[in-house]
Amino acid sequence: QVQLVESGGGLVQPGGSLRLSCAASGSIFRLYAMAWFRQAPGKQRELVAAIASGDNTNYADSVKGRFTISRSNTKNTWYLQMNSLKPEDTAVYYCNFRDSPQPWGQGTQVTVSS
Repeated sequence: QVQLVESGGGLVQPGGSLRLSCAASGSIFRLYAMAWFRQAPGKQRELVAAIASGDNTNYADSVKGRFTISRSNTKNTWYLQMNSLKPEDTAVYYCNFRDSPQPWGQGTQVTVSS
């Protein structure tokens, strides 16, 4: 079974930065498009960013130019660099595989507030 563990969240002021990390373990060889999702209170979970084969990336319009997804050389670790954070970025952030979702981890809370 695949396990996903997110880390790196916290409280940050508007305009600040955070770097999230995801560690995946288990049978992940055939799983593709490492991704980050987020869920704000009262809202549905949404795709934030994904990185696929050839390091092709895509981003939600709301984070383009501010967030960057990257991965390690192995397939089991990926990151989300978040810059110029806004209060509306406040959410629980989750990592998963966009094209073959696995059981969700606990997520990491990101709170953007002054």
